[in-house]
Amino acid sequence: MPYRRLPNTDAARLKALNQALSKGKELPPFRLAFSQGTFSRIQGFLPSFDAAVRLHKNTYSTTIRKNRDYPGNFRKARLYISHFIQVMNMAIARGELQSHMRTFYGIDERDGKVPEMHNETDVIKWGERVIAGETERLRKGMTPITNPTIAVVKVWYEQFMEAYRAKEISKKNGVRILNDVSLLRTQADAIILNVWNEVEAHFAELPEDEMRRKCMQYGVVYVYRRGEQKPD
Repeated sequence: MPYRRLPNTDAARLKALNQALSKGKELPPFRLAFSQGTFSRIQGFLPSFDAAVRLHKNTYSTTIRKNRDYPGNFRKARLYISHFIQVMNMAIARGELQSHMRTFYGIDERDGKVPEMHNETDVIKWGERVIAGETERLRKGMTPITNPTIAVVKVWYEQFMEAYRAKEISKKNGVRILNDVSLLRTQADAIILNVWNEVEAHFAELPEDEMRRKCMQYGVVYVYRRGEQKPD
């Protein structure tokens, strides 16, 4: 005995709703296998659900496209910030700068190591400290650190931050849109279930095979178990 299977993807939900909508437009009310109230419900709901699904797909595609270059932006910013601190430490080791210069960048003057930057938070923190510290040093007329200069570091840091902010905005939008679509999916499932129940009840007095054939014209999906044979 085949069993009815409700849609479990957005594409399948849209297909089921569109097929029911087509039947509602094609047939007069007295021949339609589900109520006019249900038909009106489909008409009112389907455009918003279709638009939400399209928006979700487009947002996902945009997020993937924008995030494609993000790892490279992160690596570049981390590299230039780390290299700047390393050059500063080397200048101190050569006696060209005094050790207390490290304090401009939020580093203990006795700490000659390059800070670890494993994640975005670390890169943002040390990028801000390095740029602010070197800006303050230059404002006081001190010798700039070069190769890289703070201007170059700032270019890569700002490029990373721009990509980071875009990623965060995209992520927030994606979560909001996904929540909206999830709520609409629940409504879609309820409408489809109602349509299919009404259609099956309408054709309930027909022989089973004929009943299923009629219902399938309205988009009802039946799954045959292994070994079961579909009727011609």
